[in-house]
Amino acid sequence: MLKIAIIGCGKIADGHVEQIRATGRGEVVAVCDREPLMAEQLAVRLGIPGQYTDAAQMLAECRPDVVHIATPPDSHRFLAELCFAAGCHVFMEKPFALTEAQSREIVVLAERAGKQVGVNYLYNYEPPGLELEQWVAGGKLGEIVHLDTSYGYNLAGDYGLAVMSDPNHWVHRLPGKLFHNVLDHVLAKVVPFLGDEIETRVLAFRRRGLTGSAIVDAMPDELRFVLRSGHVTVTGNVSAHGRPVQHQLRVIGTQESLELDYTARTLVRTARWAQPSALGRLFPAWVQAKQFAGNGWRNLGRFRRHEYHYFQCMRELLTRFYDAVEAKGPPPLPTAQILRVTRIIDQIVAGIAAQEAGQNAAPTEAHA
Repeated sequence: MLKIAIIGCGKIADGHVEQIRATGRGEVVAVCDREPLMAEQLAVRLGIPGQYTDAAQMLAECRPDVVHIATPPDSHRFLAELCFAAGCHVFMEKPFALTEAQSREIVVLAERAGKQVGVNYLYNYEPPGLELEQWVAGGKLGEIVHLDTSYGYNLAGDYGLAVMSDPNHWVHRLPGKLFHNVLDHVLAKVVPFLGDEIETRVLAFRRRGLTGSAIVDAMPDELRFVLRSGHVTVTGNVSAHGRPVQHQLRVIGTQESLELDYTARTLVRTARWAQPSALGRLFPAWVQAKQFAGNGWRNLGRFRRHEYHYFQCMRELLTRFYDAVEAKGPPPLPTAQILRVTRIIDQIVAGIAAQEAGQNAAPTEAHA
């Protein structure tokens, strides 16, 4: 059993503890937060023996094998270095770091220490994401032509209300504000299909009304972007206002195209018009209905096997990460893909800043 510690005891830490235990691979020996009450409430509620307010002290006394860092991203670079120096592997909550430069520093520190570093890009391990992985590995899609990704969030939900009501919330300190905290979910799914030379076009704006707080009102809530890498293009939509709240991906290939819904946990092939004339328009709806029915039965099977809960995808990701820690398999997320996500976020943030400054919205290009 791996000895695991957690730094950062906010809401997401509960999910980490639950899924660490669900993997059956590790024991959570300690938690740490600069706020004593945060560390205490998590440790007491979930029966964790150690609780600390000083990360260095926790590392020295508990000597964990793996540390999960679940703090805001501006602390990740410092905490990762502390953990690697203590001989620990690191699993990071997203965003991986504040910038691509910081991300590269973390990757270099991990390589020098001979330790694994991962990040919670959990949606790649939802059932549709795992099925997409199989389609790509089997070469069934042909060459990828285009991807369209949509991600929605609700500013009236628990997280949205916290951001909207508190000008001191850490999200407002991020260079890309709210988008900076959610773009990982959008980009992690598409970067496996992109190279390291990426053109970026960005449009961001605020659709909601003014609140009277200069800090809160400075935060845009709608984002559209276009990426191009070689012959592959990506369109992205991040929306606070679209309903129902969406989390979807469409993958267009030269042989087949797929439509993934991460909320409904479905993956279907895009309908083909294979029969002539009006008759050809009759069959696709039934073919699609059969595909959705198959998804429904598979999801029912997952439910019966207790594999359908909200954080099942995190369990799958952590299992693969712990395999890499114990040299039983490759890292689930190559560092090149992690860096690619942070590079594109930097480009989108720069595009938003240029737009706000009224500069010419010419495409920007990022290089490795």
